[in-house]
Formats: sequence, C-alpha cells, structure tokens
Amino acid sequence: RLHLVTWNVGTASPPPDVTSLLQLNSLGPTMDMYVIGLQEVNSRITNFLSDLAFDDPWSIFFMAVLSPLGYIKLSSVRMQGLLLLVFVKHVHLPFIRDIHTHYTRTGLYGYWGNKGGVTVRMSLYGHTICFMNCHLPAHMENTEQRLDDFEKILEMQFEGENIPSTLDHDVLFWFGDLNFRIADYGIHFVRESINNKRYNLLWEKDQLNMAKKKEAFLQDFIEGPLQFKPTYKFDLYSDVYDTSEKKRKPAWTDRILWRVKNLCQNASKGGEFSEEEQTISVTLNNYISHMSYGISDHKPVTGTFGLELKPLLLDPLVTLNPEGEWSAEHDVLISYSAVPEFPSSAWDWIGLFKVSFRHVNDYVTYAWVEDDEISSTKDSKQVYMSAAEIPDIGGEFLLGYYSNNLQSIVGISQPFQIQPNRTLIDKDLTQEENSWMQKPDNLESHDEF
Repeated sequence: RLHLVTWNVGTASPPPDVTSLLQLNSLGPTMDMYVIGLQEVNSRITNFLSDLAFDDPWSIFFMAVLSPLGYIKLSSVRMQGLLLLVFVKHVHLPFIRDIHTHYTRTGLYGYWGNKGGVTVRMSLYGHTICFMNCHLPAHMENTEQRLDDFEKILEMQFEGENIPSTLDHDVLFWFGDLNFRIADYGIHFVRESINNKRYNLLWEKDQLNMAKKKEAFLQDFIEGPLQFKPTYKFDLYSDVYDTSEKKRKPAWTDRILWRVKNLCQNASKGGEFSEEEQTISVTLNNYISHMSYGISDHKPVTGTFGLELKPLLLDPLVTLNPEGEWSAEHDVLISYSAVPEFPSSAWDWIGLFKVSFRHVNDYVTYAWVEDDEISSTKDSKQVYMSAAEIPDIGGEFLLGYYSNNLQSIVGISQPFQIQPNRTLIDKDLTQEENSWMQKPDNLESHDEF
C-alpha cells in the first residue's frame, strides 16, 4: 500500500498536524510506503544553506511523525524548492535495492532550479519503480512550455550501470505542481461549476486532459477522476478562492499520474497478458484533495495505491540475529549469513538501531563486519559489539546490515530487547537512597508553603 502526497507549500513551515493528510487514522491496513513530493519549500539562501548542512524542517517534521510508527526515510532528493521524500516500513528494507536520485533544472533555460523535477528510483522486490516530483512553468499561456519541460525531465538518465531510463521502469509515478490550467471558460463559469460540484463540465478544458489526447508521450499516463475541487488558488487559511486583485481562475494544478510499462507494451501489441506475465499491477484506491490545510495557496492532493507485485526477490541478501541476552554488562555477539552472490565489502557495517530510527545513519552504534569479526564458517559469521557501546537503559532495538556496494540496508533483524544495566540501576538506587537519607529533618516546617 502506497500513499503519495503532492503539495505546493508556498515557502510555509509545516502545519501542526498531518494525521488526515497521511491518513494515519485510517481503519484499513497501514501503509507500506509514503512518497511525499513538495514544491516551493523555503529556499531563500540562508534557509537553503542551512538545509544543505542539516535536514530541512519538512524532512525533520515528517521523520518525527513517521519514525515512531515504524517507517524509515529510505531516500530524499532536494533541488531548491523541490523536495521528494520516500519512507518505508522496516520489513521491506532488504527487498529494496539500487536506489538512485536525480534532479533536472528547467528554469532559466536549464540553469535555474526553481522549476524542474526531482526523481527517486529503486528496485522493489525485483521490480523497477520511479517517482518523479515536478514543478512546471506557471500561467495559462505556457502549456507548450510545460510539455517541453516534462519531456526534458523524462529524458534524464540516472548515473550507474544497467539502470533503465525513466520510461523503461516497470511503474513510473509522475506528480507535482504541474501548473496546467482550465482553458477557454471564464472565471464565473468555472466558479459556478465548482460551487455546484459539476466538475465534469471543466474536465474537457483541463489543459493536461487536452494534451493527453494529442501528445503521444502522455497517452500512457493514467490519472484518477478529478472528483475534488480545483486545488489552486486559495486565500491563505481558507477554502475561498483567490480574492486578490489578480483573481486567478481556479485550476487543478496539483496532480498524480502513473504509467505501467507492461500495460503500454500490451497496448502496442494489441493483446492481453496472461496472469503469469502480469507480474505487477497498480490500483488507485483514493484520489482526493485536503481542504483543511491552509498554509499555502494550494491544497495538498493525495493518491492511495495498491501495488500488487509478484516478488522476483524472495530472500534477503543478508540474514542477521543478535545472540544471547543483550545488555551493557558484557560484549555482545551478532551472527549473520549472506547469500553466495552477495557483493560484500570491507566497508560494510552492522548498525544497532532503535526501533523508531529515522534513517540509515540514525544508528546508536555499529560494528565493521571485517574488523570486528571473531569467527567465520562457510554458513555464517560472527561479529562483536563492545559493552561500552550498548545503551545502559536498554529498550527495544534492531540490527541492520549496510552494504557499501549497494548503498542500502540489505538485511534487518527482528526487534529485540536490550536489558537495562543492572549495575547502573543498583548504583542509581543506592545514590537515591543516600540522598533521601541526607534530607534535613525540618521539612515539616515548610508545610505552610
């Protein structure tokens, strides 16, 4: 289950709550993956430079919301105001590989990143998936420029060997502030149609719908029905359309589309795939806007999808387990085994993570798989972690094996308990008793206060 968000945040700070945006109170099964595409994240030079050194406020915000629920930030890519974040449940980490990011500037003839696209691609259970967050040129008259820019973004190539081009991925999601407008109709007709919830009257004059009928490279993209109000342009903190002097005509600028490669191939062959050949399918469960968010002049849009995958990867590259009882009172052992074809490296490491860890570098401590190895057989190896590195207070943790060659976590343990350090607890209790014994006898005299 994939939940995808697109939102032009208009340089605003994160809102107090995103429960409804992320459907965290949904009664159905929880999401497996969140993909969040933002546009117009504050990129004034002071903000942008600090964001380069540290995570930006929006990334920190979403990590704070999602990491306690068992999601890790898998990848992110930023280009000025464009930000793309991917979060996944821990259980899927060993089956996500070949993660790459890219960005394409299209502003100022390709020299400026205020417009363009940011992209994350990966292999998910052996299937290639690509997410593309775009901010295309504004204004009614720039339809051709929007289409030209999107074609340019589609032509981008990821660095690395054997990585397919954008359109060669099994599934491609395209979303963002695409800035397509409603042509021909006047503002009064548009607003009247919206007030009467007769959105279908506007669909045929939506510039993206019109372009999809003419442009061959768009015809394979699928979109759910636009059964929500146009998401631009609103007065801040309201659901009232633009009352400024400009009185912008409402438009569905914020969109989510997708393309399934084998469906395209199927259409070109004029046949149907058998069930065996259909290894991946995408179902749109929900396509809505969220009117309650008013921090910018755009309303966020979400798409909730079901991805049905026939797994091409069934086993993790590395399986690992903690051995015995863990506490800070003694060195501890980790055993792990790798599949024969695993490309190990001297720079691989095993991290100890809290169960609510935010990203791959959010470890408590780590062990180098070569330097800290203490035994090795054909089937498994052991490494140790020093007692000095184990948290005294204990708690629930898990282990993750990070592959330097693959630049990702390729094995993860089940959550396990680290016992509190009894020596430390006894010491704290003794100190507490001593301090209590040393309290003055005349405490009663302070009762009046």
